Amino acid sequence: MKNILKYILLHLVLINSYALANQKPNMIVILADDLGYGDVGFNGSEEILTPNIDLLAENGIICENGYVTHPYCGPSRAGLITGRYQSRFGMEVNCTYSPFDSNMGLPLSERTFADYLKEYGYRTGVIGKWHLGAAPSFHPNNRGFDYFYGFLSGGHCYFPNDVNSTHTLFTKDGSPHYAANEGSYLPLVRNNKSAEFDEYLTSALSKDAVSFIKGSKDPFCLYLSYNAPHTPLEAPKESINKYAHIKDWNRRVYAAMIHEMDFGIGLVINALRDLGKLDNTIIIFLSDNGGVAPKSGYDKENWASNAPFKGGKGSFLEGGIHVPFIVHWPDGLKGGRRYDGLVSALDITPTLLNLAGGEEADYDFDGLNIVPFLNGDNVNSPRNALFWRESEGACWAVRTKDSKFLKRSWNSSKLEIYDMHADPYETTNIIDKSKYREDLAELWNAWNKGNKPNVLLQSYDYQIKRQQMYEELHQKQFKNALRREPIQIK
Repeated sequence: MKNILKYILLHLVLINSYALANQKPNMIVILADDLGYGDVGFNGSEEILTPNIDLLAENGIICENGYVTHPYCGPSRAGLITGRYQSRFGMEVNCTYSPFDSNMGLPLSERTFADYLKEYGYRTGVIGKWHLGAAPSFHPNNRGFDYFYGFLSGGHCYFPNDVNSTHTLFTKDGSPHYAANEGSYLPLVRNNKSAEFDEYLTSALSKDAVSFIKGSKDPFCLYLSYNAPHTPLEAPKESINKYAHIKDWNRRVYAAMIHEMDFGIGLVINALRDLGKLDNTIIIFLSDNGGVAPKSGYDKENWASNAPFKGGKGSFLEGGIHVPFIVHWPDGLKGGRRYDGLVSALDITPTLLNLAGGEEADYDFDGLNIVPFLNGDNVNSPRNALFWRESEGACWAVRTKDSKFLKRSWNSSKLEIYDMHADPYETTNIIDKSKYREDLAELWNAWNKGNKPNVLLQSYDYQIKRQQMYEELHQKQFKNALRREPIQIK
């Protein structure tokens, strides 16, 4: 009898071990908004405290060469959520908050990672900022997400009292009030209904994420899309007071916003730990672009630090596209390491699909499953090159492991090449000395042939303004752009 009981117990242990070994991982993608590269502890910040994000870094893998596909919000998110360069489907500008515009959003030809994961039994949710279209056809519930709590626009106020206040559509000088017209003061949305929040927005989003996790059966995938620390600069007084050592008021509030986001991420980590799900949940943390910085198109916004890089949001310099990037998955990846291969937000969708049981080779991705690279099965860099472009090629960049070639300004013909080994901080332009110029140009031109013109804002007035702009700024160099032919760089 004892032998029979031992046999039964051993059999049950083996069955349980097999089940655990074959259990699909839960997935959480945490996206910060306009977070400076140098404003997290694991990248060297001693001024702003991020203990929970640092915990993910300490026990996960820090991708030292982690990039996004665009230096500002909407296009960057489009690349992340589809696994395809947004230029492939013509989404190179931010979507406006246009709930009656059936063209203003992530094209319906594209699938999101939620679309794929639902096919493999995942419950999917997005909490926070959407910014991929406000018309019904673009709503998260119609783009693969079972659950949505947040806002459809590109920004939102942080305190509930702001929603109840009167915000006119025009400023005192008669110009349009950008935030008011973009939906920043509208109520939040839960699925297809209006929703309330009665506390600091970042806290509300974090707590809702915890509720989603607790209410989900395995497997689940959560896209926790914070709008922090994006403007408006607003934070609870008690958090602002914790950063009294920062003299500049704007940066002090910005630091408090990061503090609140980090605390919320801590709530998510604790919820997973309490449920025994932390080890088998892959958590990917990154920012949608660099922090705001002077001389990057955001001259009046100077509170973020992208140190040690130059530039910031809106720039193809490293400070605009090289972001904090962590992959944390104790059951699947040995943590406590740094990885220097070229990793992109493009890789998130195919990686999640592969872990769910799919094959990225069956789909038209520009990204790829990076797990074999992170766990050491493949010792090469995931890719030879990464590419960027804005306004159909008015600005562009290509980066390999060795070099970076870019044109960073619309109104300048200056070209730059940097040695990314000897000069990763882009201090010395070697355009006249580099032996890689022709190779880099060839790479970019080949990639650019697969891109499409901008499909947003395709009104007649826009086309006229677009043509005038290109004629004024790029009459010779970008003559082909007016005919919508691929731009060739040399």
